[in-house]
Amino acid sequence: MSTVDLVPLIDEGLGNSAYLVDLGDGRALVVDVSLDLRAAQQAARRRGLTVAFAADTHLHADFVSGARQLSATGGTRVLASAAGHREFRHTGLHDEDEIDLGGLRLRALATPGHTHEHLSFLLLDGDRPVGVFTGGSLLVGSAARTDLITPEQTEPLARQQYASLRRLAGLPDEVAVWPTHGAGSFCSAPPGAQRTSTIGGEKATNPLLRAEGEDAFVAALTGSLGSFPDYFLRLAEVNRRGPAVLDTDPGLPGLDVARVRSLLAEGAQVVDARPVPEFAAGHIPAALSIPLRPVFASWLGWLADPERPLIVVRGDEQDPAEIAWQAAKIGCTNITGELHGGMDAWIGDEQEITATRLVRAEEIDRENVLDVRQVPEFAAGHVPGSTHVELGSLADRAEALPHAPTVVMCGHGERAMGAASLLEQAGHRDLAVLEGGPADWAQATGRPLEHGE
Repeated sequence: MSTVDLVPLIDEGLGNSAYLVDLGDGRALVVDVSLDLRAAQQAARRRGLTVAFAADTHLHADFVSGARQLSATGGTRVLASAAGHREFRHTGLHDEDEIDLGGLRLRALATPGHTHEHLSFLLLDGDRPVGVFTGGSLLVGSAARTDLITPEQTEPLARQQYASLRRLAGLPDEVAVWPTHGAGSFCSAPPGAQRTSTIGGEKATNPLLRAEGEDAFVAALTGSLGSFPDYFLRLAEVNRRGPAVLDTDPGLPGLDVARVRSLLAEGAQVVDARPVPEFAAGHIPAALSIPLRPVFASWLGWLADPERPLIVVRGDEQDPAEIAWQAAKIGCTNITGELHGGMDAWIGDEQEITATRLVRAEEIDRENVLDVRQVPEFAAGHVPGSTHVELGSLADRAEALPHAPTVVMCGHGERAMGAASLLEQAGHRDLAVLEGGPADWAQATGRPLEHGE
């Protein structure tokens, strides 16, 4: 493995890793940083480093790049593919171009597949390859998805991904593999995977590198693609044009009850970030439940309407800066502010509230059970007879579902409450949310789960 001073900057919510490399002379390189630069800047300050270079492997679909922000505010030199046609100042690189980092060198390797313009960056110490930033090309145990452009380009891109992975596999076995996408990323990484590896390790264990030919590789890769948040289809163009430069940290301006009522009358949407029990006990009618946790950004980008003003409701203990940054890093710019004083202010003004029932597994009787987990989760084990609709597609199918007493469930309750809030918006009543998941049901009832789709 590498002896380079490299700091992984892991975003557990998006399932991604950025990297900071100490160049040894008071300067640093960062790779694939998001607009939420707090972790990168903190790591640089701790080491007394100035971020001199910011390399982007591709036009990220799952987060707003922080490279332009670094360039505008700190004079950082942005390194990216010339084929990306970015509309802001950067150094456009072609295959085999090299950048002198002052002792270390960075070599661009064209590795299309995840996107057309994708580059990997090979880090060299003299002539010795140390590690390769593979972005959305070679992942630990996998390769990134190829269906984020158009359906018609999914297979051609998968064939390019095959060639790109074979190219990377030709590097020396000891070269470190530093991917951007990892476990938890909707860009396709197997759950529980390690976030870094080596070329030799991947050749020995990555099933896609062991596929028997291009056709088998394409079938395996395209056959494993799950759903992804809608906002993925918007952010590549945001990053190509150049995201807006922030003059100040994002925040949540306070809005009094009267202003919130006025905005709601004009079509605004409430996003309630409080924990499930607090939302269940009482919330603004038609509020969308997205509990604040590491994956808040993904579900905000998937479920909230990008065209409607958003009003946040949070608990006193929840950090407004965390909510604002999670929204900013996925390009959610339509948050107007937060309800000042939270639900206490709303209730104190005698405004209407509604509640959602929470139930334990042993309380489920004859109600319909709606499971809103992802397809692989549902297939791995679900309550017998339950209906399955992924949370991400529920809004489009809510009106068609039976208007009958229904228990909504997921793995723990957070997604289920989000689903229940969407169903409430669509006019469903007599809803309950299961506290827990299928394993809790099996334990409480002593009955086996069903498997398969």
